[in-house]
Amino acid sequence: MKKRILLVDDHPIMRHGLAQLISMESGLDVCGEAGSAADGLVAVGKLKPDLAVVDLTLPDKNGLELIKDIQAMYPTTQTIVLSMHDESLYAERALRAGARGYLMKETAAENLINAIQRVLSGAIYVSEAMASRMLEQVTGQRGKSGSTGVDQLTDRELEVLEMIGKGTPTKLIADKLKISARTVEAHRAHIKEKLGITDGPALVRYAVQWVESRVA
Repeated sequence: MKKRILLVDDHPIMRHGLAQLISMESGLDVCGEAGSAADGLVAVGKLKPDLAVVDLTLPDKNGLELIKDIQAMYPTTQTIVLSMHDESLYAERALRAGARGYLMKETAAENLINAIQRVLSGAIYVSEAMASRMLEQVTGQRGKSGSTGVDQLTDRELEVLEMIGKGTPTKLIADKLKISARTVEAHRAHIKEKLGITDGPALVRYAVQWVESRVA
């Protein structure tokens, strides 16, 4: 029996390339594709894939939230994050959300099949560099002074910070995240407190610089 793989990514060309790559493996079969978190969750329920490959940036909901939904509703489906976002910031968050693997899109051609096979065999997949970083944290070699910067933020706070950095108004952030504007303001207050920022304009400057530094 071939293992069934679902692809959740909002770029059709990316899904097509991943499907071609996966179809070259005799023991794997792409059973479906989805371009949004909502469609992805429906597809998991309908198709019952063994594993879902999920992008973090989806048009309707953050991929981390989708992974949490899949784990809550369909715990037998494993998930791997395939993203352009820096693993040093998001890999641990993805694993905490319930994913069993994380890899960067730039390394997908070389590592995706290995990652899928490792996760299907019951293991966890991250890059060697990320595995070393996580081991150092567990053994106390890093972070002795506590978390700093964006590492302190919750997944939702990090999502809000990114939207602020992209110039998204509070009302639109609320609409996108399906929360109230008051809740967005509460998140902004918590972000400022954790980052040691005293006022709104300084938060915006920080968020813009942070977003730009990740794109560069």
